Amino acid sequence: MKVESVLELEVYTQANAFDKLKHEWNDLLIRSQANTIFNTWEWHSTWWNIYRPGDLWIVICRDNSGKLIGIAPWFIDQGRVVRFIGCEDVTDYLDLIIDKKHIDIVLGHLANFLKENCAMYDHLDLCNIPAASSTLEKLPHLLQNNLFEVRTIRQDVCPIIEVPPTWEEYLQSLDKKQRHEIRRKLRRAEGVPDKIEWYTVDSSQNIQVEIERFFLLMAASDENKQLFLQNEAHKAFFRHMIPLVFEKGWLRLNFLTINDEPTAAYLNFVYDNQLLIYNSGLKIENYGHLSPGILLLVNNIQYAIDQGYKVVDFLRGNETYKYRMGGKDTEIFKLSAWCKQDG
Repeated sequence: MKVESVLELEVYTQANAFDKLKHEWNDLLIRSQANTIFNTWEWHSTWWNIYRPGDLWIVICRDNSGKLIGIAPWFIDQGRVVRFIGCEDVTDYLDLIIDKKHIDIVLGHLANFLKENCAMYDHLDLCNIPAASSTLEKLPHLLQNNLFEVRTIRQDVCPIIEVPPTWEEYLQSLDKKQRHEIRRKLRRAEGVPDKIEWYTVDSSQNIQVEIERFFLLMAASDENKQLFLQNEAHKAFFRHMIPLVFEKGWLRLNFLTINDEPTAAYLNFVYDNQLLIYNSGLKIENYGHLSPGILLLVNNIQYAIDQGYKVVDFLRGNETYKYRMGGKDTEIFKLSAWCKQDG
């Protein structure tokens, strides 16, 4: 049944908003175009509880029956800028969460709301919006009709693999050189006397111990990652978020060991029939010649094929290895807007 008008807009400015919306949030997310792990109640509530970089400003829309049909998960930072909760260091995709049947009416109400309340902020800066989002397509025009100056820019790329049915078809999709390299590395690993094994964290392991093991490998792999982990808030976010998504069945945290020594790790998520390659760790001092990071990544891609997932998503960033493994660019955008005062 088409909604002719929205019963009400509600604004939440206190952290207990997440408790109040917990049982409706993910149900709406599944009905929206924004259905990614990064827009789940688990991700948003954890991010806000850890970082809290401003004043919460969640705006929700309900239809005439009281059903939740829209969430604008915003906050206003200390510079009076409206941002998405989650933006942007640890989060790859963000968007308004709107029931697909009611996108136009909800966006219209939100645009009007932003106009009516523009004294509360200086501008909007909404990051990590996927190229296919209706927000990106429709909200700029609605804001311009409300006398906003609007700008959208390409922010980053998220390379993906559209997963074929078989491993052999995947290899054939790569260029000849890369196909040869993968086969060569797999043969080399099979031919050495070293004991190479991998495992995926499950209920038989202590999840907090495995998180700390991942931190060690993550810090060892890259100076930037080491610097990132020096921020205690980042580590706190992971320590809280990972068990939550583990309980939901969305976590795929796996390790490659060589001679029982943890050497490579991938922190991935499984959500909506996709494998999301989120972060990694690598210690190559003794075993770099065996390419442990590539071996574990290949194992994850094989897993996605075996499970029949539709996409392997490498998420934000144009690192070379993503393209060598068959990644093709998708794009995310930033939407910025400034409210012009009437007259």
